[in-house]
Amino acid sequence: MERIFNFSAGPSMLPLPVLEQAQKELTNYKGSGMSVMELSHRSKLFTDIIEGAEQGLRDLMQIPDNYKVLFLQGGASQQFAMVPMNLLGPDKKADYVNTGSWSKKAMKEAERFADVNVIASSADKNFTYIPEVSKDMIDPEASYVHITTNNTIEGTAFRHMPDTGDVPLVADMSSNILSEEIDVSKFGIIYAGAQKNIGPAGLTVVIIREDLIGHAGEDVPAMLNYKTHSDAGSLYNTPPTFAVYMAKLVFEYIKESGGLKEMERVNRDKAELLYLTIEESGLFTSPVEKKSRSLMNIPFVSPSEETDAAFLEGAKQRGLETLKGHRSVGGMRASIYNAMPKEGVQTLVDFMNEFEKNHK
Repeated sequence: MERIFNFSAGPSMLPLPVLEQAQKELTNYKGSGMSVMELSHRSKLFTDIIEGAEQGLRDLMQIPDNYKVLFLQGGASQQFAMVPMNLLGPDKKADYVNTGSWSKKAMKEAERFADVNVIASSADKNFTYIPEVSKDMIDPEASYVHITTNNTIEGTAFRHMPDTGDVPLVADMSSNILSEEIDVSKFGIIYAGAQKNIGPAGLTVVIIREDLIGHAGEDVPAMLNYKTHSDAGSLYNTPPTFAVYMAKLVFEYIKESGGLKEMERVNRDKAELLYLTIEESGLFTSPVEKKSRSLMNIPFVSPSEETDAAFLEGAKQRGLETLKGHRSVGGMRASIYNAMPKEGVQTLVDFMNEFEKNHK
């Protein structure tokens, strides 16, 4: 069977050259007679892999020297707890911006440890926009301000990062990391589950400013303490070795493809093509306010569930998979992460135009 265009919100497509490289090395990595999955995480070969992965990410994102890069497990969902467990000061205050499903989950987890203050929310319009966040909204006694930079379900994204002054900005960047250039120095912590733009599920990347490490209380378990992993170079216990290896290959692929500047250009082209098709359509509409639209996750809806079902069935026959929208939004959702080629988006819009023509 030929490969299809997978529009899943995650796990998502991986670049074909990366998969082919992994296939080539699957049973015998660099003449070791072993797969990467069989290598000891203490071996020289794996040390080279994890150090190469870190350097690759540092180079791509231009991560300053006063930030640590950690390769962890537990997904972004574990970070919902690790952030407050490690960052809360004696006042136990934290500010959150509520922009949808993942923000709500992060807040619910933080409420176990902190006095959570929602400083801005888009709940009033069913999370179809990104609310304004200004410095005067922020409690100067808050230990951090938390945002979700891209909302996979709702299809919204921060186009400009809020200025939080002296209060560290913490960002769940799971679904748009590596999709465009960002200034890492604006953040105290960036965390991301790997299964969108980094690699296979099972790996979580945390980029943390060094002064935010070492503040966890004595009751925080070792595995949930950033200092544990920072001191051990992400090797306190066995990391997800194959996922780290795949991430390294993805970082190399992005670099060879022109880096984040080129990724951003291509991603904007893909998103503009799809958004323009939606705007010109008499059948499909976007539920998201234009200034808040995501480059990575694009929901669109039709007039009825029956039309949705017919569209999704026809799309599947064209090799356009996993386009069903989240139940809270309905309709369709196209996730067009880095590995989705423009050809895939073009195939989708061609089918959208054909479908509309036949359903007037």
